Amino acid sequence: MRTTRRSLRAVVAVTATAMALAACSSQGGAQNTSGGGGGGGGGEDYTIAMVTHEAPGDTFWDKIRNGAEAAADNLGVTLNYSQDPDAGKQATLIQNAIDSNVDGLAVTLPTPDAIGPAAQAAVNAGIPTVAFNAGKDQYQQYGISMYFGSDEDLAGQAVGTKLGQTGSAGKAVCVIQEQGQVQLETRCAGVKKTYPNTEVLYVNGRDLPSVQQTIGAKLQQDSSVSAVVTLGADIALAAQKAQTDAGSQATVATFDLNNDVAKQIQSGGIAFSVDQQPYVQGYMAVTALWLNLTNGNDIGGGGPVLTGPSIVDQSNIDVILPYTENNTR
Repeated sequence: MRTTRRSLRAVVAVTATAMALAACSSQGGAQNTSGGGGGGGGGEDYTIAMVTHEAPGDTFWDKIRNGAEAAADNLGVTLNYSQDPDAGKQATLIQNAIDSNVDGLAVTLPTPDAIGPAAQAAVNAGIPTVAFNAGKDQYQQYGISMYFGSDEDLAGQAVGTKLGQTGSAGKAVCVIQEQGQVQLETRCAGVKKTYPNTEVLYVNGRDLPSVQQTIGAKLQQDSSVSAVVTLGADIALAAQKAQTDAGSQATVATFDLNNDVAKQIQSGGIAFSVDQQPYVQGYMAVTALWLNLTNGNDIGGGGPVLTGPSIVDQSNIDVILPYTENNTR
Protein backbone atom coordinates (compact mmCIF):
# COMPACT_ATOMS: atom_id res chain seq x y z
CA MET A 1 0.00 0.00 0.00
CA ARG A 2 2.78 2.44 0.88
CA THR A 3 4.55 1.79 -2.42
CA THR A 4 1.28 2.21 -4.31
CA ARG A 5 0.60 5.61 -2.74
CA ARG A 6 4.11 6.81 -3.46
CA SER A 7 4.03 5.44 -7.00
CA LEU A 8 0.80 7.29 -7.70
CA ARG A 9 2.24 10.52 -6.34
CA ALA A 10 5.39 10.01 -8.40
CA VAL A 11 3.33 9.65 -11.58
CA VAL A 12 1.39 12.80 -10.75
CA ALA A 13 4.60 14.69 -9.99
CA VAL A 14 6.32 13.58 -13.20
CA THR A 15 3.26 14.47 -15.28
CA ALA A 16 2.98 17.88 -13.65
CA THR A 17 6.68 18.54 -14.19
CA ALA A 18 6.48 17.57 -17.85
CA MET A 19 3.53 19.90 -18.37
CA ALA A 20 5.35 22.72 -16.60
CA LEU A 21 8.47 22.22 -18.75
CA ALA A 22 6.35 22.27 -21.88
CA ALA A 23 4.77 25.50 -20.73
CA CYS A 24 8.19 26.99 -20.05
CA SER A 25 9.37 26.05 -23.56
CA SER A 26 6.35 27.53 -25.25
CA GLN A 27 6.38 30.71 -23.18
CA GLY A 28 10.14 31.20 -23.16
CA GLY A 29 10.45 31.65 -19.37
CA ALA A 30 10.65 29.73 -16.10
CA GLN A 31 7.46 29.11 -14.14
CA ASN A 32 7.13 28.65 -10.37
CA THR A 33 5.48 25.25 -9.93
CA SER A 34 5.71 24.99 -6.13
CA GLY A 35 2.41 24.82 -4.29
CA GLY A 36 1.16 25.07 -0.71
CA GLY A 37 0.91 27.95 1.71
CA GLY A 38 3.44 29.38 4.14
CA GLY A 39 6.78 29.69 2.39
CA GLY A 40 7.21 26.04 1.53
CA GLY A 41 4.95 23.47 0.06
CA GLY A 42 5.63 20.66 -2.36
CA GLY A 43 3.01 21.23 -5.03
CA GLU A 44 0.40 19.03 -3.31
CA ASP A 45 -1.99 19.64 -0.47
CA TYR A 46 -0.90 17.05 2.10
CA THR A 47 -2.84 16.44 5.30
CA ILE A 48 -0.91 15.26 8.35
CA ALA A 49 -2.63 13.98 11.49
CA MET A 50 -0.98 14.39 14.89
CA VAL A 51 -2.48 12.31 17.69
CA THR A 52 -1.15 12.72 21.23
CA HIS A 53 -1.90 11.74 24.81
CA GLU A 54 -2.31 15.37 25.92
CA ALA A 55 -4.29 15.75 29.12
CA PRO A 56 -6.59 18.75 29.60
CA GLY A 57 -4.79 21.74 31.09
CA ASP A 58 -1.27 20.40 30.56
CA THR A 59 0.63 23.38 29.14
CA PHE A 60 3.51 21.17 27.99
CA TRP A 61 1.56 20.30 24.86
CA ASP A 62 1.23 23.95 23.81
CA LYS A 63 4.89 23.81 22.80
CA ILE A 64 4.54 20.61 20.79
CA ARG A 65 1.48 21.96 19.00
CA ASN A 66 3.17 25.31 18.34
CA GLY A 67 6.10 23.52 16.75
CA ALA A 68 3.86 21.31 14.64
CA GLU A 69 1.76 24.25 13.48
CA ALA A 70 4.85 26.30 12.60
CA ALA A 71 6.17 23.46 10.45
CA ALA A 72 2.78 22.99 8.78
CA ASP A 73 2.59 26.71 7.98
CA ASN A 74 6.13 26.78 6.63
CA LEU A 75 5.60 23.72 4.45
CA GLY A 76 2.08 24.44 3.29
CA VAL A 77 0.44 21.30 4.68
CA THR A 78 -2.78 20.83 6.62
CA LEU A 79 -2.34 19.70 10.23
CA ASN A 80 -5.15 17.84 12.01
CA TYR A 81 -4.32 17.73 15.73
CA SER A 82 -6.27 15.56 18.18
CA GLN A 83 -5.58 14.22 21.65
CA ASP A 84 -6.85 12.06 24.48
CA PRO A 85 -5.01 10.88 27.62
CA ASP A 86 -6.99 7.63 27.58
CA ALA A 87 -5.01 5.04 25.60
CA GLY A 88 -8.07 3.37 24.10
CA LYS A 89 -9.50 6.68 22.96
CA GLN A 90 -6.14 7.74 21.53
CA ALA A 91 -6.08 4.51 19.53
CA THR A 92 -9.56 5.33 18.23
CA LEU A 93 -8.37 8.78 17.13
CA ILE A 94 -5.57 7.10 15.19
CA GLN A 95 -8.07 4.82 13.48
CA ASN A 96 -10.19 7.88 12.66
CA ALA A 97 -7.14 9.44 10.99
CA ILE A 98 -6.58 6.27 8.96
CA ASP A 99 -10.23 6.21 7.90
CA SER A 100 -10.04 9.85 6.78
CA ASN A 101 -7.16 8.97 4.43
CA VAL A 102 -4.54 11.31 5.86
CA ASP A 103 -1.22 11.46 4.02
CA GLY A 104 0.93 11.17 7.14
CA LEU A 105 0.59 10.41 10.85
CA ALA A 106 2.59 11.57 13.89
CA VAL A 107 1.76 9.78 17.13
CA THR A 108 2.91 9.46 20.74
CA LEU A 109 3.19 6.01 22.35
CA PRO A 110 2.95 6.41 26.15
CA THR A 111 1.27 3.02 26.50
CA PRO A 112 2.62 1.13 23.48
CA ASP A 113 0.66 -2.10 24.01
CA ALA A 114 -2.61 -0.20 23.69
CA ILE A 115 -1.68 2.40 21.07
CA GLY A 116 1.00 0.65 19.03
CA PRO A 117 -1.34 -1.71 17.11
CA ALA A 118 -3.38 1.26 15.88
CA ALA A 119 -0.18 2.98 14.71
CA GLN A 120 0.88 -0.23 12.98
CA ALA A 121 -2.47 -0.30 11.19
CA ALA A 122 -1.56 3.10 9.74
CA VAL A 123 1.81 1.78 8.59
CA ASN A 124 0.11 -1.27 7.04
CA ALA A 125 -2.31 1.05 5.24
CA GLY A 126 0.62 2.75 3.53
CA ILE A 127 0.50 5.93 5.61
CA PRO A 128 3.98 7.27 6.48
CA THR A 129 4.05 7.30 10.29
CA VAL A 130 6.44 8.78 12.83
CA ALA A 131 6.47 8.52 16.61
CA PHE A 132 7.58 11.24 18.98
CA ASN A 133 7.76 12.22 22.66
CA ALA A 134 6.92 8.78 24.11
CA GLY A 135 7.78 5.26 23.02
CA LYS A 136 11.46 5.57 22.06
CA ASP A 137 12.22 1.97 22.97
CA GLN A 138 9.06 0.51 21.43
CA TYR A 139 8.23 2.38 18.19
CA GLN A 140 10.16 0.02 15.91
CA GLN A 141 8.04 -2.92 17.12
CA TYR A 142 5.11 -1.38 15.24
CA GLY A 143 6.84 -0.80 11.94
CA ILE A 144 7.48 2.90 12.56
CA SER A 145 10.76 4.05 11.05
CA MET A 146 11.29 7.46 12.70
CA TYR A 147 11.19 8.79 16.26
CA PHE A 148 11.81 12.25 17.73
CA GLY A 149 12.25 12.73 21.48
CA SER A 150 14.51 12.50 24.47
CA ASP A 151 16.39 9.51 25.81
CA GLU A 152 14.41 9.23 29.04
CA ASP A 153 16.74 6.74 30.71
CA LEU A 154 19.73 8.97 30.02
CA ALA A 155 17.75 11.99 31.20
CA GLY A 156 16.89 10.25 34.47
CA GLN A 157 20.50 9.33 35.03
CA ALA A 158 21.51 12.94 34.40
CA VAL A 159 19.08 14.09 37.09
CA GLY A 160 20.43 11.59 39.63
CA THR A 161 24.00 12.63 38.90
CA LYS A 162 23.19 16.32 39.23
CA LEU A 163 21.34 15.75 42.50
CA GLY A 164 24.53 14.24 43.87
CA GLN A 165 26.50 17.22 42.61
CA THR A 166 24.14 19.66 44.36
CA GLY A 167 24.96 18.03 47.69
CA SER A 168 21.72 16.11 48.19
CA ALA A 169 22.48 13.27 50.58
CA GLY A 170 19.10 11.95 51.70
CA LYS A 171 16.21 10.29 49.91
CA ALA A 172 14.92 11.48 46.55
CA VAL A 173 11.22 11.20 45.77
CA CYS A 174 10.41 10.83 42.07
CA VAL A 175 6.83 11.92 41.41
CA ILE A 176 4.96 10.13 38.59
CA GLN A 177 1.74 11.85 37.54
CA GLU A 178 0.44 9.15 35.13
CA GLN A 179 1.16 5.63 36.39
CA GLY A 180 2.18 3.18 33.68
CA GLN A 181 3.26 5.63 30.99
CA VAL A 182 6.55 4.25 29.70
CA GLN A 183 8.41 7.55 29.36
CA LEU A 184 7.60 8.58 32.93
CA GLU A 185 8.44 5.23 34.50
CA THR A 186 11.73 5.19 32.55
CA ARG A 187 12.69 8.63 33.86
CA CYS A 188 12.36 7.60 37.49
CA ALA A 189 14.15 4.32 36.83
CA GLY A 190 16.99 6.35 35.34
CA VAL A 191 17.16 8.61 38.39
CA LYS A 192 17.46 5.55 40.61
CA LYS A 193 20.42 4.25 38.58
CA THR A 194 22.61 7.19 39.55
CA TYR A 195 20.87 8.15 42.79
CA PRO A 196 19.98 4.76 44.34
CA ASN A 197 18.14 6.17 47.34
CA THR A 198 15.12 7.10 45.20
CA GLU A 199 11.49 6.30 45.93
CA VAL A 200 8.61 6.63 43.47
CA LEU A 201 5.53 8.59 44.53
CA TYR A 202 2.42 8.28 42.35
CA VAL A 203 0.01 11.22 42.15
CA ASN A 204 -3.02 12.19 40.08
CA GLY A 205 -1.49 14.67 37.64
CA ARG A 206 -4.91 15.86 36.50
CA ASP A 207 -5.67 17.26 39.97
CA LEU A 208 -2.91 19.73 40.88
CA PRO A 209 -4.30 20.63 44.35
CA SER A 210 -4.22 16.91 45.16
CA VAL A 211 -0.65 16.69 43.81
CA GLN A 212 0.46 19.52 46.07
CA GLN A 213 -1.27 17.94 49.07
CA THR A 214 0.25 14.49 48.44
CA ILE A 215 3.78 15.83 48.06
CA GLY A 216 3.38 18.08 51.08
CA ALA A 217 2.19 15.17 53.22
CA LYS A 218 5.20 13.10 52.12
CA LEU A 219 7.61 15.88 53.06
CA GLN A 220 6.00 16.29 56.47
CA GLN A 221 5.97 12.55 57.18
CA ASP A 222 9.47 11.73 55.98
CA SER A 223 12.24 14.05 57.12
CA SER A 224 14.83 12.02 55.20
CA VAL A 225 13.58 13.38 51.87
CA SER A 226 16.20 15.80 50.56
CA ALA A 227 15.05 16.04 46.94
CA VAL A 228 11.78 16.00 45.04
CA VAL A 229 12.01 15.18 41.33
CA THR A 230 8.94 15.88 39.22
CA LEU A 231 8.30 14.88 35.62
CA GLY A 232 6.40 17.91 34.35
CA ALA A 233 6.48 21.67 34.76
CA ASP A 234 3.03 22.00 36.32
CA ILE A 235 3.85 19.23 38.79
CA ALA A 236 7.12 21.00 39.64
CA LEU A 237 5.29 24.19 40.58
CA ALA A 238 2.92 22.21 42.81
CA ALA A 239 5.93 20.53 44.44
CA GLN A 240 7.67 23.85 45.00
CA LYS A 241 4.57 25.19 46.77
CA ALA A 242 4.29 22.01 48.83
CA GLN A 243 7.93 22.28 49.84
CA THR A 244 7.46 25.89 50.95
CA ASP A 245 4.26 25.16 52.88
CA ALA A 246 5.86 22.15 54.60
CA GLY A 247 8.88 24.20 55.66
CA SER A 248 11.10 21.62 53.97
CA GLN A 249 14.64 22.23 52.74
CA ALA A 250 14.34 19.56 50.04
CA THR A 251 15.68 20.43 46.62
CA VAL A 252 13.06 20.55 43.86
CA ALA A 253 14.16 19.51 40.38
CA THR A 254 12.06 18.66 37.36
CA PHE A 255 11.79 17.41 33.84
CA ASP A 256 10.35 19.84 31.30
CA LEU A 257 10.09 23.58 31.34
CA ASN A 258 7.63 26.44 31.10
CA ASN A 259 7.92 30.15 31.80
CA ASP A 260 6.94 29.86 35.47
CA VAL A 261 9.46 27.05 36.08
CA ALA A 262 12.11 29.08 34.26
CA LYS A 263 11.49 32.00 36.59
CA GLN A 264 11.71 29.68 39.60
CA ILE A 265 15.05 28.38 38.34
CA GLN A 266 16.27 31.94 37.91
CA SER A 267 15.24 32.84 41.47
CA GLY A 268 16.47 29.58 43.02
CA GLY A 269 13.08 28.12 43.96
CA ILE A 270 13.65 25.17 41.60
CA ALA A 271 17.20 23.86 41.24
CA PHE A 272 17.16 22.75 37.61
CA SER A 273 15.11 21.26 34.79
CA VAL A 274 15.83 18.61 32.18
CA ASP A 275 14.51 19.96 28.89
CA GLN A 276 13.45 17.67 26.02
CA GLN A 277 12.66 20.55 23.62
CA PRO A 278 9.02 19.72 22.86
CA TYR A 279 8.73 22.49 20.25
CA VAL A 280 11.42 20.71 18.25
CA GLN A 281 9.59 17.39 18.60
CA GLY A 282 6.42 18.83 17.07
CA TYR A 283 8.29 20.68 14.36
CA MET A 284 10.45 17.72 13.36
CA ALA A 285 7.58 15.22 13.35
CA VAL A 286 5.69 17.25 10.74
CA THR A 287 8.82 18.16 8.79
CA ALA A 288 10.00 14.55 8.65
CA LEU A 289 6.66 13.40 7.29
CA TRP A 290 6.72 16.13 4.64
CA LEU A 291 10.22 15.12 3.58
CA ASN A 292 9.12 11.50 3.41
CA LEU A 293 6.05 12.34 1.33
CA THR A 294 7.85 14.68 -1.06
CA ASN A 295 11.31 13.13 -1.28
CA GLY A 296 11.18 9.65 0.26
CA ASN A 297 13.46 10.61 3.16
CA ASP A 298 13.71 8.70 6.45
CA ILE A 299 15.55 10.67 9.14
CA GLY A 300 17.69 8.91 11.72
CA GLY A 301 18.60 5.79 9.78
CA GLY A 302 15.93 3.83 11.66
CA GLY A 303 17.17 5.01 15.05
CA PRO A 304 15.69 7.73 17.27
CA VAL A 305 16.54 11.38 16.69
CA LEU A 306 17.20 12.81 20.15
CA THR A 307 15.89 16.23 21.17
CA GLY A 308 17.19 15.91 24.75
CA PRO A 309 18.10 15.72 27.53
CA SER A 310 19.44 19.21 28.14
CA ILE A 311 20.05 20.57 31.65
CA VAL A 312 18.64 24.05 32.37
CA ASP A 313 19.89 25.71 35.56
CA GLN A 314 21.08 29.10 36.78
CA SER A 315 24.15 28.89 34.52
CA ASN A 316 22.09 29.16 31.32
CA ILE A 317 18.59 30.24 32.37
CA ASP A 318 19.06 33.87 31.31
CA VAL A 319 19.54 32.78 27.70
CA ILE A 320 16.64 30.32 27.70
CA LEU A 321 14.05 32.31 29.68
CA PRO A 322 12.93 34.59 26.79
CA TYR A 323 12.03 31.58 24.63
CA THR A 324 9.83 30.13 27.36
CA GLU A 325 7.65 33.25 27.17
CA ASN A 326 6.68 32.33 23.60
CA ASN A 327 5.97 28.63 24.31
CA THR A 328 8.81 27.64 21.96
CA ARG A 329 11.07 26.13 24.61
